[in-house]
Amino acid sequence: MQFFRIRTIMNMLVLAFALSACSNNNNEPKEEMNHENMDHENMEQNTDESSKGNASQDKMVATPPSEFNDNAASNLMVSNTKNVTRLDTDDPIAMAVMVSQTVWASTHKESQPGAVILAPVDNWAITLASADLIHHPNNGPILFMNKDGIPEISMNEIKRLNPTGNMNGVQIMVMGDVDDTVLASLKDYKVEQVKGSDAATFAKDIDETYAKLTGSYPISVIVGSLEDDARLYTTPAIHWIAHMPEPILYVKKEEIPEATKQALKERKNKANIYVLGPESIVSKETEKALSEYGKVTRISGETPVSNSIEFAKFRDEEAKFGWGLQDSGHGISIISLSTPDLALAGAPFAHLGKHAPMIWTDGELTQEHYDFFATIKPMFKDNPTVGPYNHAFLLGNLNNIPFKTQGIIDEQLEIVSEDGMGHGGH
Repeated sequence: MQFFRIRTIMNMLVLAFALSACSNNNNEPKEEMNHENMDHENMEQNTDESSKGNASQDKMVATPPSEFNDNAASNLMVSNTKNVTRLDTDDPIAMAVMVSQTVWASTHKESQPGAVILAPVDNWAITLASADLIHHPNNGPILFMNKDGIPEISMNEIKRLNPTGNMNGVQIMVMGDVDDTVLASLKDYKVEQVKGSDAATFAKDIDETYAKLTGSYPISVIVGSLEDDARLYTTPAIHWIAHMPEPILYVKKEEIPEATKQALKERKNKANIYVLGPESIVSKETEKALSEYGKVTRISGETPVSNSIEFAKFRDEEAKFGWGLQDSGHGISIISLSTPDLALAGAPFAHLGKHAPMIWTDGELTQEHYDFFATIKPMFKDNPTVGPYNHAFLLGNLNNIPFKTQGIIDEQLEIVSEDGMGHGGH
């Protein structure tokens, strides 16, 4: 009898609890969302009918900050912020070493490079073309040299890296023409040299070197202008060719060099040709002439900044070409237009670590930057610890890219909740 009494009491308690829960769910008012205190991280949602849904599906529009702290750059003890790693120099020779030490710790065999690429510090087009060998076959950094010698800082880095050798045992690849003194200083290493001083011919030779090592020519190529006034439009190619097998081949605004034609003919008139830059840099007539060798696609922006952003966003899914940065979870490298040699030194960041394309800045951010950051803004649903995350490598000192700009970039790349509540309860 006692058992049945206990069971009856328990059943009554369960029933009472259930009724109470139902009453609370149906009758108590729900807490209203405080829109005034909502942390949108300077992001505004497009609320037209086509964009309704959760925040990760909405079109996000970024806006610049409206208030600044003038004391932010005072008494700094750090150069890095949580979402930005700054390599603090405007010297390309030093920058190449800093990038090398960041990417290749060289503490053990698995973290050592195969071969170091020694490139001329005074010839951007030769150095850019050389980057096609960063990934394969070398898995190694670009370090800078002069025609008549290797800077001590570069030589010390070669010794620190102690390259293991590429598939052919080569430890140092020397790019372009140099004096015998350079080769003599490398007598303790196995060295291969790709000679040449004409940029278009040199790019063709690098393309051929890659093809011999891999057994075939990549069907896709980037075509950019080798003229100095086009440099800022062509340079973003270096990060892609350090990342993937496609090479850079050179033209002039109104001319296709014979060496470039020879390289394109190796693709049997079936090349995917990606012209980098607007018609003011590579003319419509040159684009039309290139179509004789394959399918031509132009990737361009009217300014160097917009051109670099358009290249970072571009993707040809059929050919599997292009960065395609249209969502979150990416690395990017940001370099000042006033220090273009730093972009050459930073190319290995596209090969290892964050696989980062490069974006130009004049030291400050434009609306094009904010729109791009909005496109890749990382958002989490339940837990920020699982990402996705963005990260930027900022190459240059505070004179070229101020700390104020770094702080804005850091905030723009920060992960937020997809419901618009910042970090929510985390």
